[in-house]
Amino acid sequence: MAANIHISLKHQSYLRDPESTELGKTIIAQSINLLDELGFEDFTFRKLAAAIGSTEASVYRYFENKHKLLAYLVSWYWAWLDYLVTFQTHNIPDPRERMSRAIEVIVKAGQNDDPTIVYIDERVLHRVVVAESAKVHHTKEVDAENKAGYFLELKHFCHSLALLILEINPAYSYPHALVSTMLEAAHQQLFYAQHLPSLTDVKADRYNETADFLKHIVFAVVDSKKHANPEQNG
Repeated sequence: MAANIHISLKHQSYLRDPESTELGKTIIAQSINLLDELGFEDFTFRKLAAAIGSTEASVYRYFENKHKLLAYLVSWYWAWLDYLVTFQTHNIPDPRERMSRAIEVIVKAGQNDDPTIVYIDERVLHRVVVAESAKVHHTKEVDAENKAGYFLELKHFCHSLALLILEINPAYSYPHALVSTMLEAAHQQLFYAQHLPSLTDVKADRYNETADFLKHIVFAVVDSKKHANPEQNG
């Protein structure tokens, strides 16, 4: 990978770009650790301020509330994962191989910390995303936040993978639906394996098993003629 990468988000979840200052980066790094330790419900800006040795007011200069902070972290995760998948698949000519590799990257994102971004531990962030990311868009404000661009990173990543699905089978009718389902399942199956194991057949520490399950779903569906677009098939 490159020596350094910079992931910048441009939407209204923050009041001041946290990547623009050392305090902002500290807020991001420690908020990830606290969310992992406490969970979203028990996480507060008061606890975050105490952890970084600052004041609540300093945190509020960057984020209006903890929901918008979580939205930022989840968006940052999707942007980073998009970069990671692009980097690790760009030299693979066969679209099926690229999709297979992309699924592996998505599933194993929580195994290794990315050394190119020193202030964020992606392993911990992955745990936070698995446990808490649904709370970002399962709210009454989702439509307004969507208009404000809160979910652009997820939508861009989903669209990139949907185009890859169409490279494999240009006649497939539901590429975005398939990709968004796969992305959700990648987190859901891991969550189930860790906390509700009777709801899944994969094991929490068997990433290859989860990747194989998702590949089975994606390729079985994409290769099925039942879901081909009749207009494209003539």
